[in-house]
Amino acid sequence: MRAMLMTGAGSPLSLAEVAKPELSGPHDLLVRLLAAGVNPVDAKLRRRGTYYPENLPCILGLDGAGVVESVGAFVSRFKAGDEVFFLNGGIGGAPGNYAEYACVHEDFVAHKPASISMEEAAAIPLVFITAWESLFDRAGLAPGQSVLVHGGAGGVGHVAIQIAKYCGAKVAATVSSGEKAQFAGEIGADFAINYLERDFVQAILDWTNGQGVDVVLDTAGGETFCRSFAAIRFYGRLVTLLDPSCSSMKEARTRNLNIGYELMLTPLFYGLHAQRLAQRAMLEAASQMMDEGRLEIRVAHVFPLEAANAAHAMIESGHTTGKIVLDISS
Repeated sequence: MRAMLMTGAGSPLSLAEVAKPELSGPHDLLVRLLAAGVNPVDAKLRRRGTYYPENLPCILGLDGAGVVESVGAFVSRFKAGDEVFFLNGGIGGAPGNYAEYACVHEDFVAHKPASISMEEAAAIPLVFITAWESLFDRAGLAPGQSVLVHGGAGGVGHVAIQIAKYCGAKVAATVSSGEKAQFAGEIGADFAINYLERDFVQAILDWTNGQGVDVVLDTAGGETFCRSFAAIRFYGRLVTLLDPSCSSMKEARTRNLNIGYELMLTPLFYGLHAQRLAQRAMLEAASQMMDEGRLEIRVAHVFPLEAANAAHAMIESGHTTGKIVLDISS
């Protein structure tokens, strides 16, 4: 089969012919992949090295969507011909989804939403799980509360806006252009702040009558993480996707903020089966929201498999809206 191989940290991915995977257990599915999502973590792994450097060469790509080709003897949830999507492999251990086939345990797979394309399905897993875990598992977001989503037009951000609205929260989002502000509003943001033109802290304080929001979801890190303390109400919550670097946490401490970390790769890396089952349930929730018309995944760019390096270059530019996907159908 064709696959894009990572051969070393910092090197471009290379198109190669590799052995087609075989069913390795009675609960496994062999999936003919038709699309794979591209995420910032893929580019970081290619640039810095994977979690398992001893396994090079390897196949990156955590998000996959395709058609079940065959099933193991004890598989009960799927049959050949089913359309599916999932998050599996892609961090240097089990092979990822920048390839024509993948072998994955049925417990980690969900039925693809009937109303969307394979490209849209492949764009969902990592960003939806990250947004869901951040808002609910880490921040405990509840109906009627307010949330600020940094990077509201990005992959995680545009999904987080919609999940928060689905929950019944009031949503503000930071963006970097008028076009992105319009997009954020179209998908449910009540208030979009162009942070290049306006101080987001003062904008949030004005929006909340000086109180601050209940929750901040930080997708940017750095100064944005530090400055967000002042935009959160006393005893509020901040969840970050990145390693925070702040010279002083004094304001967070004096405001009694609850600061949480979100890394949705933890269950995959540590082999936490129960937590991976919970993540599959999140994909099933995404599927229901999609088919109800309550969730939109914006696929901004589609590249062929062999152009994965170009997809990484685009995502590293930091200026994309929505998601980037690889088309593996041809």
